[in-house]
Amino acid sequence: MKITILGSGTSQGIPVIGCSCHVCRSLDFRDKRLRVSIHIEVDEQSLIIDSGPDFRQQVLRERVSHLDALIFTHEHKDHTAGMDDIRSFNFLQKQDIPIYGRASVLEQIKQEFAYIFSEHKYPGIPRVTPIPIENTPFKIGEVEIIPIEALHYKLPVYGFRIKDFTYLTDIKTIDSEELDKVKGTKILVLDALQKDDHLSHLTLSEAIDLAQEIGAETTYLTHISHKMGLHDEVSKELPENIRLAYDGLTIQVD
Repeated sequence: MKITILGSGTSQGIPVIGCSCHVCRSLDFRDKRLRVSIHIEVDEQSLIIDSGPDFRQQVLRERVSHLDALIFTHEHKDHTAGMDDIRSFNFLQKQDIPIYGRASVLEQIKQEFAYIFSEHKYPGIPRVTPIPIENTPFKIGEVEIIPIEALHYKLPVYGFRIKDFTYLTDIKTIDSEELDKVKGTKILVLDALQKDDHLSHLTLSEAIDLAQEIGAETTYLTHISHKMGLHDEVSKELPENIRLAYDGLTIQVD
C-alpha cells in the first residue's frame, strides 16, 4: 500500500500574501502546506480522502491519473470545496465516481453542489454516485475500510483504517471503543493543529499523547497550522517515531 500526503495543512496554515511570519517566509518546501487530503493506492484501488479547495493542484502535482472513489471525513468546506474538479476523472474514465460519506455529509454536498444533482444536468458537470456509510466496515472493490468515529468539537467525523494504516484528521476527542479499532496500526496519520489549546483540534502535546497511547510504529502529524512553527524546528521536539507530515510525502505500508 502506498500513501501520499496530498495536503498536510489547514486554512489557518497556508501561505498568505503579504504575511511576514517566519513560516510564510520559509524557503523550506515542507512549510508550504495545502489543505489536508490523502491519496491511497491499495489492491489496485486508487482512493482519495477529502477534496479541499486545493484538490486540483494536489492531484496534478502528484500525477494522480485514476480515481476509484472519493471518501469524506466530514462536511467542512476545507475538506469538500474542491469536489467540482472530480470532473477530470469523469472525462478520463468515462464513468461516474463514487463518493462515500455519512448521510449528513452527502446531504451537505448535495446542497453545496446542487447543479451536480439537478434533474436537468449541464454537459460536462461532475458525475458522482453518492454512497452513504455508517460506523461499520464497508468495501471499495476488495478493500475493506473501517470507519473510526471521533468528535471535531461537537461535530461527529470519521477517520478511516485500511489494513495497517489509519487516518485521523480534524479530531479533538475519541472514545475508547473507537480507539480500540486503531490499535495495531503500523502507520498513523493524526491531526495536530498547533501548540496552543484549541476547541476542536488536537494540540501538539495532545497528539503526541494519543499517538503514544495508540502505539503505531510511526505517526505522522497533519492538519498543521502556521502557528505550529517551522517544520525543521518542531521536528527536533518530537519523539523518534512521531514526525510532521508534509505535502508530497509518500509512505509505503507492508
